[in-house]
Amino acid sequence: MQDRAAPTAAAPAHPPVYRLAGVTARHQGGTRAHALHDIALTVHAGEQIALIGPSGAGKTTLLATLACSHRPDTGTFEVFGTDPWTLNERERHKLRGRLFLAPQTPPLPPRQRVVTAVLAARLPQWSLWQALVSLVKPADPESAWRALSRFNLGDKLYARVDRLSGGERQRCGLARLLLSTGQALLVDEPLSALDPALSQLTLTTLQQEAAARNAALVCSLHQVDLALAYFPRIVALKDGRVAFDLPRERVTQAMIDELYLNEQPPANTPAPGDLPAKLAVGACL
Repeated sequence: MQDRAAPTAAAPAHPPVYRLAGVTARHQGGTRAHALHDIALTVHAGEQIALIGPSGAGKTTLLATLACSHRPDTGTFEVFGTDPWTLNERERHKLRGRLFLAPQTPPLPPRQRVVTAVLAARLPQWSLWQALVSLVKPADPESAWRALSRFNLGDKLYARVDRLSGGERQRCGLARLLLSTGQALLVDEPLSALDPALSQLTLTTLQQEAAARNAALVCSLHQVDLALAYFPRIVALKDGRVAFDLPRERVTQAMIDELYLNEQPPANTPAPGDLPAKLAVGACL
């Protein structure tokens, strides 16, 4: 992989894409326990943020909250200057069309062809008739192929989803992101089933896409070394709280050790200044 210049954080836009203050949210599924406590976070257009922290820290719940699929209990929560939970269902659905959440395990129908699964990203833009016709004859297979090819999956265009490996299904879900119109891209653990080379390709592709559309990118990662190498801003969660929110240059090994005090970090996590040359490149372009 060639060395690249680190991404530059975008100048603050007004209003920000996200503004959270004092946000508390329960675990998904109706439990009484809180997964997030007193979260304060501001995200502007063009920012690229790695979300790190031990298992159970609240990363997935935070991403679901940012996607407006999980309602916080308390605090201020604004998306593009609006509290989505004061909108009616139709207005909130329209707002969600400006967001894209890629879960760790994408909800892909197993008997569906990959081309149809990827083109499902276009559903918010299509009429009901267009969506039904595309199930029989894919409306834009060329776009699906181009999106898949960016993740080295072009040869799987007409494969059935249930014939894909776990890593291929992950990348198929991410190909959907490329066909979305999201201005906030929320990605949950996209590398869990990928080898190192595909991991670097995947992060590069996500960052290129976010930069091309000046979208905010928030990506949760267990691979702390890649978070430090690729993302200019690191937000760390522990026990549902923000442990730190810093430019990567200010993240120290002592902070990482404290964050994972009772859990072994999933990857070696050298301090930013000690990163190998091919990883200490930070960016996408």
